[in-house]
Amino acid sequence: MAGEESTTSSETTLETTPTWAVATVVFVLILISIFIEHLLHLLAKYFNKKRRKSLIQALDKIKSELMLLGFISLLLTVIEKPIANICIPKSVGETFLPCSDPSNDSEEEAKCDAQEKVSLLSRQGVRELQYLMFVLAFFHCLSCVLTFGLGMAKMRIWESWEAETRTLEYQFSNDPQRFQLIHQTSFARRHLRFWSEHRFLRWPACFLRQFYASVFKVDYFTLRHGFITAHFADASNFDFQKYIKRALEKDFGVVVGISLWIWIFSMFFIFFNAHGFYNYLWLPFIPLLMLLLVGTKLQGIITKMCLDSHDKSQVVRGTFLVRPSDHFFWFGRPKLLLHLVHFILFQNSFQLAFFTWTWYKFGLRSCFHRRTEDIVIRVAMGVLVQILCGYVTLPLYALVTQMGTSMKKAVFPENVVEGLDRWRANARKNIALKNNYTSARRSLDASLDTSPSFGTSPSFRLDASHSVKFDRPSDSEYLAVEIKDREKEISISRETKEYPKRGSFGGFDLRNICEKRD
Repeated sequence: MAGEESTTSSETTLETTPTWAVATVVFVLILISIFIEHLLHLLAKYFNKKRRKSLIQALDKIKSELMLLGFISLLLTVIEKPIANICIPKSVGETFLPCSDPSNDSEEEAKCDAQEKVSLLSRQGVRELQYLMFVLAFFHCLSCVLTFGLGMAKMRIWESWEAETRTLEYQFSNDPQRFQLIHQTSFARRHLRFWSEHRFLRWPACFLRQFYASVFKVDYFTLRHGFITAHFADASNFDFQKYIKRALEKDFGVVVGISLWIWIFSMFFIFFNAHGFYNYLWLPFIPLLMLLLVGTKLQGIITKMCLDSHDKSQVVRGTFLVRPSDHFFWFGRPKLLLHLVHFILFQNSFQLAFFTWTWYKFGLRSCFHRRTEDIVIRVAMGVLVQILCGYVTLPLYALVTQMGTSMKKAVFPENVVEGLDRWRANARKNIALKNNYTSARRSLDASLDTSPSFGTSPSFRLDASHSVKFDRPSDSEYLAVEIKDREKEISISRETKEYPKRGSFGGFDLRNICEKRD
């Protein structure tokens, strides 16, 4: 051997490389890194200017995920040799291979070769795995951005629907003084069909309905009315569309993350790529089937809310009223649907990343994809899931998941949240000061009451006519604090002066807020 390092005679190390070449490559890499960092900084600055705090948090999570994958890649580089020195028997190393007739051209470690064994993972395999980490990070971020961008574009039509709720025609057609039978409403005519009462007929109907205009205008109006009636005292002008947009931006911050249980399922995906499982016939269909199941469930929730209102009353006053409740969702948890969407997007991006990585490293017709149907199925399923999730399921999810028992904190705009935070912090501070003064005064009064007497001997005794007054903050100090608090409240009310006019702040039932700030 030429040394401990398993290198060939054609390879050149840094010892025989010109320093100007090394400096040039490092300089280019630094420039690229600074350029990407500057772009992320400008994006964060833009979100901060637009008061999009949820998107800033999502951007920070993307940075942390990229840093995690980068650290994994660095760790693989550092422990490349120790991994290659882990030797296993050849009989074990020839099980669960991705190819039926593999050709092992990689050079084994001297330690394993002397023992007539093979490495757990060769150095070449470790380097190829680093490429997979990079491609996975890129595809995951790209998949999330494209999906939510497509969903937001689809939901732009809701802005016109929201504006329609402020027209005289809409208010006249939904006059509370107007009575009508349930079957006369557009919402009931859409959902109260012959198949609505039967579960085995309702699921196939809801499955097909998601492919044709997954969110109808009448569904949006009815669910909007039910949400406002359940959580607001008098907020008919509440901008429901902007609230959904803020809630979806917050959910985006969850989707871009990668949790432990998702990593575990990804390892199963790698394992089942072994030859003999014929994974191309079933593995690419799992994200698609789960996505269709989520879309069917969301459509079924709307129909069940219609049935629930129909069973309680046969007459509608004004607009058809649906009652939000968690029992319509699986296990009473609306957020479970978000985790399913998260899993679907990551698994789909993982499959696309794996396909791209094998294509780049081993060629299109490698042992990973020898059959034409394998290539067609993987690419078609990946693109279909991406479009279907962004254009169909995501808008439906954004609307229906608001119909839980509690409303989300995103119901408040960022400026209102900041004003409430300042007001609460100031109120807590004042309460703490008042409690400290009260407890101190009580302890001093108790010590005076229990002071000892010395019988008939000369003593200093406190009579009722001589009272000792301890220094305490004057009323003017309390008044100053109250004035300061009042100024804070006035500043908050000025910040939200325009918002109550839209009906988005006045009339909140704060008991229904599901997420409370610590």
